[in-house]
Amino acid sequence: MLTLYGPNIVQADAPHELAGFVLGGRMYEFNDQVEMDTVISTRYLESLKEVEATEIKGFKTGLVIYGTCIEPSRIVRLKFKYADNSKRFFDELLGRYKVTFGKPDEWQGDMFNVVIAWKWSFTAKDGNNISLILQHNTRDEEEKQRTAVKMTMWNLMLEENRCFEQKHPETSGPPNFKYKDSDSVNWKPLIPK
Repeated sequence: MLTLYGPNIVQADAPHELAGFVLGGRMYEFNDQVEMDTVISTRYLESLKEVEATEIKGFKTGLVIYGTCIEPSRIVRLKFKYADNSKRFFDELLGRYKVTFGKPDEWQGDMFNVVIAWKWSFTAKDGNNISLILQHNTRDEEEKQRTAVKMTMWNLMLEENRCFEQKHPETSGPPNFKYKDSDSVNWKPLIPK
């Protein structure tokens, strides 16, 4: 069943599962599917940790991101790279995503199609906000050509962030640099030599 709300199509049965992992699930339910010795803190998101998935057929790599503050071990994001990195595979996969989830809600790629990225936004029956992004990198020099998928339960990510900031108010202060005017900046160390 599809219902239209503003610019987004909302699907009653929003996607929650990818490669055997479930958004909102608890990490202990998936311990046999991850390499626990690879757990690290997520950069810039101190309340989250990420862990590598074990080898899963059809995927080259996978990261499972989970909370540590409000509900420790709750999965909030899944990021996986497909094993087939060809544009042909991406085009077929995108067609199948469109059949399953409908037309994407938003283009997130660049104007030169170096990064091709489509986003779907869902509100699940339980009120959770889930985004699904399918992207393909065709030739970015800093990244390998790759097709990737990201699923995020945004309300849980935001709750985790708020919880961490409440427990660690020193981390939510103003940045150590704020531009006011040209005279307030020492430009010399900011420009490459």
